[in-house]
Parts: sequence; structure tokens; C-alpha cells
Amino acid sequence: MEKKKINPMREIEIEKLVLNCGGTEEKLEKSVKLLKMITTDRKVYQIKSSKRIPTFGISPGKKSGCKVTLRDKKKIMELLKRFFAALDNEINQRQITENHLSFGIKEYIEIPGLEYNREIGILGLEASLVFKRNGKRVKLRKIKRGKYPQRQSVTKEEITKFLLKHFKLEIKENDSK
Repeated sequence: MEKKKINPMREIEIEKLVLNCGGTEEKLEKSVKLLKMITTDRKVYQIKSSKRIPTFGISPGKKSGCKVTLRDKKKIMELLKRFFAALDNEINQRQITENHLSFGIKEYIEIPGLEYNREIGILGLEASLVFKRNGKRVKLRKIKRGKYPQRQSVTKEEITKFLLKHFKLEIKENDSK
């Protein structure tokens, strides 16, 4: 009996990993240093606010955060293993949505391989992992743009299977608060 071949267009892969930190003025400088320390040789983009939040001292046009986007698969896998180790290899089911996985790390010193840096102090960061299937370029290209059907999006269950297979994570069910 022959094994049924899997359609290569249905395979899931990681598209990108986005790391971000928030803060204004002095905390923003520390956040930029942290992201540069984690990613090495990547440009850190500073984000300007579009809203006014007086309690945090944020006004429109003021820099209020920074982010880095990684697309190198080897670097992403290496970083994710370290990030998941900082989270004790467990995440909540509610952190997984369609095409995305988002989680936060409260203190960067929990990440294996990172030492405490006095200039940065104690800071946390958020990570957002974006999944895709082959063929997404059809939707993004400029010439002869095509449709990307709903069935091509990656479901929660498929992301869960991917994480269990590649990272051996423990995925906790949603706990009611």
C-alpha cells in the first residue's frame, strides 16, 4: 500500500518573527539596545504613536516603541528555541490565532545565553510569529496579483501541530480568569 503524498502547497512554514518593545524617551533607548543585543546586525525601527495617551506621556508623532523583523529561518528557529526555554516550553492556547502566535517574555535575562546588561536594566519584549503556506506571494506581488483563498490560511490546530512537532511545547488549554 502506497503512502499518500502530501500536497507541497499545503505545507506550513514560518514567514517571519517580529520582536518589539515599548517605551518612550529613556526606556525607548534601552529597548533599542535590547533588540540589537538579541538580534545582532539587524536594523531596529522606531515606531511613532498615532494616538494620544496622557497617562504614559504619549502624543501623536512621538516615538513610543521599536521593532525588528527577522526572516532568516535558521536564525528564527534558533531564537525560538531560546525564547520557549525562557517560557518553560509551555504556551497558552489563547496565544495562538489564525496565521499567528504571539507571546511575551517578562524579563530578557530569562532567555538562555543572554547576560544582564547594566545599561539596559530589566526589560521585557513581545514576539509575534507569522505562519504561511506556499503561494502567498500571489497575493502580495504587484503585477498579476491573484487571490489568496481562505483555505490557504493556517488554522490554530495546524499551528499547534507544527509547534508540537518542531519545538515539543506543552500547550495549555485556556484557563478562565
